[in-house]
Amino acid sequence: MSRSEVAGIPTSAEVARAHAMVGSNERRARVAWSRVLELRRERVSDAPHALQSVLAEVGHVEAWHRLADGDLPRSASARAHVAGVDVDGELDRVERSGARVVIPGDADWPEVLSHPLVSPHLLHVRGQGSLTDLSARAVAIVGSRASTGYGEAIAREIGAGAAGRGWTVVSGAAFGIDAAAHQGALAVHGPAIAVLPCGPDRVYPEGNRRLVDAVAEQGVVITELAIGTVGMRHRFLSRNRIIAALSQATLVVEAGLRSGSLNTAGWAEAMRRPVGVVPGPVTQMSSAGCHEWIQKHRGSLVTDTADLLALAGRVGEEVDQPVELLGPARDLDVLRPPHRRIHDLLSSRRGVPVGELAVELVVPLEEVLADLAEMSLEGWVVQDDTGGWRRGPGPRR
Repeated sequence: MSRSEVAGIPTSAEVARAHAMVGSNERRARVAWSRVLELRRERVSDAPHALQSVLAEVGHVEAWHRLADGDLPRSASARAHVAGVDVDGELDRVERSGARVVIPGDADWPEVLSHPLVSPHLLHVRGQGSLTDLSARAVAIVGSRASTGYGEAIAREIGAGAAGRGWTVVSGAAFGIDAAAHQGALAVHGPAIAVLPCGPDRVYPEGNRRLVDAVAEQGVVITELAIGTVGMRHRFLSRNRIIAALSQATLVVEAGLRSGSLNTAGWAEAMRRPVGVVPGPVTQMSSAGCHEWIQKHRGSLVTDTADLLALAGRVGEEVDQPVELLGPARDLDVLRPPHRRIHDLLSSRRGVPVGELAVELVVPLEEVLADLAEMSLEGWVVQDDTGGWRRGPGPRR
């Protein structure tokens, strides 16, 4: 084993290669930094202060060359990964994923992302829409993944109402409230932005892939994370700042006392953006976080689209009849949230083992089995000869 492998110090040949693959190109330097910070398992927004200071002071190109030469303070762990970076390979994989790299200075880079609390190194953008145009009039709608039917109905209604008035609905494409908000926007063929906690070649959660693909067709899907990156909790919290930054106002529909959606609201508050919260039943813990924000005067009470758009600075816009914008109810709308999530993970062709469903849903096996049994009686799912589960024809009319 070489000294370089033992100590994590790149060889002279690896240093020369690192210099050559970036040169004086800002885009390539940002791609390289994004990968290095991911390899060392740091949040892209949360590199050590010394590194961030140098990046802000001298820029990504100069900082990269200093890193390769070992001239950056407190950067040994980052430098150890320099040899593992392949910028050409990264760009090729991004292109094959259907995304493009957007950096500050590009026409598609919204200036709001240059806020010191946000400032991602780059974004991977998938979809034909312009991120700059879409974020010019945008509202974030976020909330609990363990949502109730009440919360999902409200999120879908307000999402449709805002998108129907030309506002972009920004959310994280997670199960629950995020998905319902996006569904509302898509139902009226309105604009949407999905901010993912994973690389551009992945979808998290996988069960919402079709939803995310639909958002890309009507808007854009974005992420700051390097290709191949998987969704993890700290990445959810980090991406929340981007959701808040892209939006003129943030709405929390359902949130428990420790809900991650309140983290999004906190980012909005830190950026001096208005925060709205939807009240729920006082007996429902899924709305306890919303009620606390109202009690502490940290968020404005919102009950409909007009309230949200007033917060966003468009007082007086006509946003009536949000329910009609949703169109006729579909059979799937009668499914309870746990059953809807199971249905979204299944296909009509391949049977999915119950263990795989339990892992994807992060739910005990016995609960998934109970839900499947109930759904089977109603015709929503069927079990095949292999023991796997797939979508059924649905309830008989």
